[in-house]
Amino acid sequence: MMEMTLRWFGPGYDTVPLAYIRQIPGVTGVVSTLYGAAPGQAWEASEIGALKRCVEDAGLKLVGIESVNIHDSIKVGAPDRDQYIENYITTLKRLGQAGGIRCVCYNFMPVFDWTRSDLARVLPDGSTTMAYDQKIIDGIDADHIFSAMQEKAGGHLLPGWEPERLEKLAALFDLYAPVTQDMLFDHLAYFLRAIEPVCTRYEIGMAIHPDDPPWPVFGLGRIMTGRDNLLRLMRLVDKPFNGVTLCTGSLGADRNTDLPELVHALRGRIHFAHLRNLRHFGPGDFEEAPHRCPQGSVDLIGVVRALKETGFDGLIRPDHGRMIWGETGLPGYGLYDRALGAQYLLGLWDAL
Repeated sequence: MMEMTLRWFGPGYDTVPLAYIRQIPGVTGVVSTLYGAAPGQAWEASEIGALKRCVEDAGLKLVGIESVNIHDSIKVGAPDRDQYIENYITTLKRLGQAGGIRCVCYNFMPVFDWTRSDLARVLPDGSTTMAYDQKIIDGIDADHIFSAMQEKAGGHLLPGWEPERLEKLAALFDLYAPVTQDMLFDHLAYFLRAIEPVCTRYEIGMAIHPDDPPWPVFGLGRIMTGRDNLLRLMRLVDKPFNGVTLCTGSLGADRNTDLPELVHALRGRIHFAHLRNLRHFGPGDFEEAPHRCPQGSVDLIGVVRALKETGFDGLIRPDHGRMIWGETGLPGYGLYDRALGAQYLLGLWDAL
């Protein structure tokens, strides 16, 4: 049976109390992370335990980790990558020993994480949402993208971004310059083969998140961009632990992607589902929409039907949301619209 969750950013970072999340009907667990941990650092068992107790004390379960970020040395295949892989294995072992962790969501994007041109576009109903316009992105110097987004976020945390890395952007661009897409695939496969024993032992699914958006940004090649490349990775490391985070927002940004068909193609390899809606205006131009199907361009009914048809029993969360009813907080991660999204998705699941 699938499990409905919400992403929670941990004490001191999230603006939404766990007590409020518990009140959302059907939401039984959260996915979270240790935001103080730098990429490549082994997580301390005591810190994992403290996070787990914090969640459980609120009457919820810590069922997934989003994310354990991957060090650049692993992505580029640097000589010191093995030491960072060993640290990652240590973290996975400690997560497994803590118990209850079903999957780890991660990405393999070079330099930048998710990117938007607007974090608070005002919609006709007065709510605000995140949006992407390639023409605007093309007019921003890569060195200033983080500061531009931080300003748009009103000083709030940019979920998934690593500010300490962005202080050395020029060096990072130089580091990735010789790395081809085939090399990225090779380095990702090397990493997954190294961590397979610990993931299998503790039954932790590794759920790679598609690139967001699923095309090159600032000249940096990306590999998790659609059906063919996701299936290529599944074949490269053809083990049950190696799976996907099905993000309908990231993958749906490419209107050529048939999401229900992709669910069937990835049968048994989807560990986590991030379900959200987009409204398309043209190539490379979209805004995030309410979850309800008629208000956007993503066939969420078809996606949920396909998940049920393929026997999906992993984690689901309503991904992103507008800011409504005067709420302020982390871009895309307020309480109210995500709670509405969870109810819509549960309604689809129950009805189907």
